[in-house]
Amino acid sequence: MVTKQVAVFDYGSGNVRSVVNALRHIGVDAQLTSDFSTCMQVDGLVVPGVGAFASVMADLRSRRGDILIDRRLAGGRAVLGICVGMQIMFERGIEHGEDVLGLGEWPGIVEKLNAPIVPHMGWSKLEVGEGSCLFSGIEDERFYFVHSYGVLADPAGHYRQSDRMKPPIFSWATHGQRFVAAVENGPLSATQFHPEKSGEAGMELLRNWTRAL
Repeated sequence: MVTKQVAVFDYGSGNVRSVVNALRHIGVDAQLTSDFSTCMQVDGLVVPGVGAFASVMADLRSRRGDILIDRRLAGGRAVLGICVGMQIMFERGIEHGEDVLGLGEWPGIVEKLNAPIVPHMGWSKLEVGEGSCLFSGIEDERFYFVHSYGVLADPAGHYRQSDRMKPPIFSWATHGQRFVAAVENGPLSATQFHPEKSGEAGMELLRNWTRAL
């Protein structure tokens, strides 16, 4: 059996060593790197994200991460975004009074959660989207979230207006109101929660992702 190679993109977004450790725990050859060529060549690329939308986007662009992600997806090569690494895949983020453009891979705006207690910090169950591969066998499990912002409006309406576009699979969670918890869209997948902090369920999700590489 060939060991899958995965790069966790190191662009200055906080401590992401736990993501590398989780991937190695499930038998993946994982490394933390900012090298563009390495990130292009591996089987899978993980884009983590910690902090504010604007600063994550600035750091990502400073390391040519936007170009890297675009080129990988254009070639059908797998990318997994985690937490703010998921949020930046959407059109825009509105945070701390700043309206910042994201990568625009999916329609939608990242905005503050409308909930009695923010941030949303803890374990939540999901409404798993029909046909999900990421959540195969773990549809009823709980996952660990730490965030104050999310995509609240249903992006699926954009795809219903065009018969030529196959819609992504959206999974949802609720904290005060529903928000997008995960997206699966061909080579691009993402989770608002942290699989590397979600126990065995998170490990199984990472296994599901790497099996498809």
